Amino acid sequence: MTALQTPPIDYSMNAIDFILRDVSGKMVALNDFKNKGLNGLVVAFICNHCPYVLAIIDKIVKDADELQKKNIGFVAIMPNDYDSYPQDSFDNMIIMSKEKKFCFPYLLDDTQEIARSYGAVCTPDFFGFDKDFHLIYRGRLDDSGMKINNSSTRDLFNAMLTLVDGGRPNAKAQFPSIGCSIKWRV
Repeated sequence: MTALQTPPIDYSMNAIDFILRDVSGKMVALNDFKNKGLNGLVVAFICNHCPYVLAIIDKIVKDADELQKKNIGFVAIMPNDYDSYPQDSFDNMIIMSKEKKFCFPYLLDDTQEIARSYGAVCTPDFFGFDKDFHLIYRGRLDDSGMKINNSSTRDLFNAMLTLVDGGRPNAKAQFPSIGCSIKWRV
């Protein structure tokens, strides 16, 4: 397991279009979120087997549910090479999304093109966009790392919540996400 940190935020980035298959079998596109009049959108790159993701998956689901109640969309994308890492297969994505009661689309980036276009480097890797789909947050979920810790800072949640009242997250309060490297096909 190689742990990587996400790079600093690139404020010139906009959400990049995608059309990917959800665990329900339905195709989900960025435009599906653009047409909802959201306050913002979180695009999270996660997988089924990474211990960093597994340590916080329940908190990801909780924060996604609460953000969606505030009209902030949430989508998770699985970018890993599932041939080399079968735990990340589409069938296992379905199982995980049911077991963890995902309240958001869980999409397969089969070609890894979307992860590359976003510049995702690890799982988890969180991108927060405002209502105009401009990047305003890139960083960690919270300060717990791989510890199962309920008294954490909720960095992503709090940053996205500022959008509800028309604010902007504090750039100095954005810390890199740490996780397993994305398993790229060779």
